[in-house]
Amino acid sequence: MEVTITHFRQNLFDLVGQALDGKDVRVSHKGRSVRLVPDQAPSKLDRITPMQIIVPGADLEDDSWKREMMTEWERKWERRLGPAPKPARAASDKSRSKARRTA
Repeated sequence: MEVTITHFRQNLFDLVGQALDGKDVRVSHKGRSVRLVPDQAPSKLDRITPMQIIVPGADLEDDSWKREMMTEWERKWERRLGPAPKPARAASDKSRSKARRTA
């Protein structure tokens, strides 16, 4: 934010407080500007406000939601990509030994 020197004089403490909070404050005077920067700028991570991600009262020990979510994901994958291929069966021991004898 850029303000005039008159506005800066009128709101000195408020503008300095904003600069300390990490906002960009510039003061213009006779065509030139001065930027207010704190000695130690606050980290951007310090300004993050926490969000509530999990619904209050949700039981995290209950795994029933995992099965339901996986089922929904699989349905969506099948709609987009088609059904998942079935794994190939391994040949039985008898057919392997017959194949070795004939070769």
